[in-house]
Amino acid sequence: MGGSMIGERFVAVSFGESHGRCVGIIVDGCPAGLPLEETDIQPLLDLRKPGQSIITTQRREEDKVEILSGIFNGFTTGAPICMLIWNNDSDAKPYEMIKNIPRPGHADYPAMVRYGGFADYRGSGRFSGRLTATLVMAGAIAVKLLKITLGIETVAYTTEIGDIRAHNMTKENIATRYDNEVRCPDLQAAQSMKEAILQARKSGDSLGGIIECISSGLPVGMGEPIFASLESDLSKALFSIPAVKAVEFGSGFAGSKMRGSENNDSYMIKNGKVITKTNNAGGILGGLSNGMPIVVRVGFKPAASVAMTQQTLDVSTNEQTNLTVPGRHDPCVVPRAPPVVECVVSMVLADHAIRSGLIPLVLK
Repeated sequence: MGGSMIGERFVAVSFGESHGRCVGIIVDGCPAGLPLEETDIQPLLDLRKPGQSIITTQRREEDKVEILSGIFNGFTTGAPICMLIWNNDSDAKPYEMIKNIPRPGHADYPAMVRYGGFADYRGSGRFSGRLTATLVMAGAIAVKLLKITLGIETVAYTTEIGDIRAHNMTKENIATRYDNEVRCPDLQAAQSMKEAILQARKSGDSLGGIIECISSGLPVGMGEPIFASLESDLSKALFSIPAVKAVEFGSGFAGSKMRGSENNDSYMIKNGKVITKTNNAGGILGGLSNGMPIVVRVGFKPAASVAMTQQTLDVSTNEQTNLTVPGRHDPCVVPRAPPVVECVVSMVLADHAIRSGLIPLVLK
């Protein structure tokens, strides 16, 4: 299948399927001399892995990363880095029963047509959220590379689930975002979100939500016009996360309702540094970083696999039929998505930092 590669200089090639033997990724272009081992990658995988709580899928996967190449004596060598995790708790039987019955909200039917019936339909195959583990593996390398070379840090957290919105967002409580099951810094909202997810699961339904991501410490001028702007490349990468249906930067859609005098960010000097009084641009102007934090929000649709009976089509008979989706599924994918968003954003920023010469090909 095409479309499994992203990046120009920090390049990632994803492989594997949801219910195949493994999922993995090859990273090419990572500078030599980066101290790296599996323990740098595993913590982010642990934040994403299934079976963590009662509000996630009960599929049990250890998701233990193995680095197969590109590391010698504890450092990257400049060669491609191959990483994988084995699928140990896959169950293909439910999907054999419905292979001719496309699930509403899933890619089953277009994938069936696009690949002439040869696509792996077990657990959505290449279209599964399981493949976000590969993005985390590559992104974890980018996270460390950006932090030790440029001091760039990226944090993502849940701001909305269903119609529940978080409000109490401070730097201090954002730092504790992973201390609760929904990864929301507002603890009062987090409890309401958890209850809403459990109620949706109880009724056989699902919920969507929004994740906000902030990248700080960027130098001015990262990015390239026109088709390789930071917004262009970040949007492409973020839309590569299954279930993502919306991406906005800064004031986003709310900014479209403002006047220019309200939405423009005025420049000023603070501690000898040029900054803007507000950050409606979300840290990006003309596709280039302006030195302010990059602020992006990512909208996730409700999880497509629901326990409620839905009407669909049996393509083997072309007759309408009712379907109750079997298997183990997340009632809301948002709680497991913040580390994925952090890693995907970091991959793009690392790619642009290398492209612009801010990160050398050999680290000293």
